[in-house]
Amino acid sequence: QLAGLAVIACGLWLRFGGPMAEFATDKKSPELFFMGLYVLVGAGAIMSAVGFFGCCGAARESQCLIGTFFACLLVIFAGEVTAGVFAFIGKKVAIQEAQKIYDDAYEDYMKNPVGKVNSTIYRYHVALQCCGKDVEQTVLPCPENIQLPKASNCLVEIQNVIDTNLHLVGIVGIAIASITIFGMIFSMVLCCTIRNMREMI
Repeated sequence: QLAGLAVIACGLWLRFGGPMAEFATDKKSPELFFMGLYVLVGAGAIMSAVGFFGCCGAARESQCLIGTFFACLLVIFAGEVTAGVFAFIGKKVAIQEAQKIYDDAYEDYMKNPVGKVNSTIYRYHVALQCCGKDVEQTVLPCPENIQLPKASNCLVEIQNVIDTNLHLVGIVGIAIASITIFGMIFSMVLCCTIRNMREMI
């Protein structure tokens, strides 16, 4: 249950609290990246529910419930592995989508540097701590105290942010997968112990 809650918290933070959340506030968003986060949150919710039923099975010493718990953990483990592989394979596409969103906002700003477009591109600059796509950018709205030219290329910063977030998802996924494996092992040991005790009685 705790592992499931941790997965939910991680997914929600990456979706609503991290720098990538700024891309979701626009009309366009990197769908592949956010789709992976929704799957992560869903898996966490299922894990929490399965953990509750596993506790009930252990308390009642029910082989049926514990067996069901094992089967659910097996399905969750397979889903985690599939989602992890999918995330790393689709990383390049997610980066390209996010960069395309910034490119569109950049071009819109250059055509009309006033109004809503101004605030949109400034919001991206604040979230990513960057400004523009080239070293010399004097017409763009840049955050205060930004270190130029080190953070002048927002396309590079977008790639760095997605790489960092996906690595975090990967670490959480590996940790949860390890817990899932131990859960399957202990559930089978408990199931066998209950069966042997009943045969002895």
